[in-house]
Amino acid sequence: MTDSHLENGNFDWGIDGLVAQLRELRVQSLETRSRRDKPPKLPSRKELQTILDGLGAVLFPNRLGLPDLNDEGIDYFVGHTLETLLRKLYKQISRELQFVAEQHGLEGSVHGQALAIARQFAVELPTVRILVDSDIQAAFEGDPAARSPDEVLVCYPGITAIIHHRLAHILYRLGAPLVARMISELAHSSTGIDIHPGAQIGESFFIDHGTGVVIGETAVIGKHVRVYQAVTLGAKRFLKDDNGMLVKGNARHPIVEDDVVIYAGATILGRITIGQGSTIGGNVWLTHSVPPGSSINQASVRSELFQGGAGI
Repeated sequence: MTDSHLENGNFDWGIDGLVAQLRELRVQSLETRSRRDKPPKLPSRKELQTILDGLGAVLFPNRLGLPDLNDEGIDYFVGHTLETLLRKLYKQISRELQFVAEQHGLEGSVHGQALAIARQFAVELPTVRILVDSDIQAAFEGDPAARSPDEVLVCYPGITAIIHHRLAHILYRLGAPLVARMISELAHSSTGIDIHPGAQIGESFFIDHGTGVVIGETAVIGKHVRVYQAVTLGAKRFLKDDNGMLVKGNARHPIVEDDVVIYAGATILGRITIGQGSTIGGNVWLTHSVPPGSSINQASVRSELFQGGAGI
């Protein structure tokens, strides 16, 4: 290709060939799924992000809502926004349920079930607000760098992640696990905190710093628990069935009782129990249960001073 071709904007990307190749790959993929005529419509990440941003404004209109809201306009803003968001959420839930039905070869309308899930989700929003208030207060009281609860709400990635989780967990429990998982992954992408929507988390939960925290699907966390960055509540092993496929849904993640503190880098694996009031030190690797009031730390590092080659 000559310089004159480039100057005239003729880059010759080979678009026609690329389009043909991509079409062929698309057709092959759909044939594999027995869906050549109609690809499945999945929930939209973009729509779910819009819904989440709006729900944050509904829960905390004075801090996450419009900047010029006054006392007279707050209720109208909350009601109007919530009406719009629930309609959008209903559509995303419908997409998930329709996708699941098609995967199992089922026919019939899923809209009634989607509407029931969206309505029950709405009913539980006041409970979410109560729980998140307790999380914010736990962060404010637990971090000397926090100057106000408002700062915690608008700045702390751990609060962003737990708001997403509180909302996602409801949907997971009500029967929309794909939408729930997508909501959790949106938080994961923006905060580096990975909480599966199936995890059960009690009130006053504080994730300090947060980057690299992983909490598995069947983890159970009590009240007033604090974890630091890079903590993992994971599975020790993955069971397989007679066909060599992973067994889904079995309880495989830790139970953390009330008033536990887990410091940075700790890895806790398997269906074990961390007793109430325990402290797990930084970088600890733990695969067995510990009783209430335990203090688990790394083994002491041996340090010796060698003189004149002694000990070598």
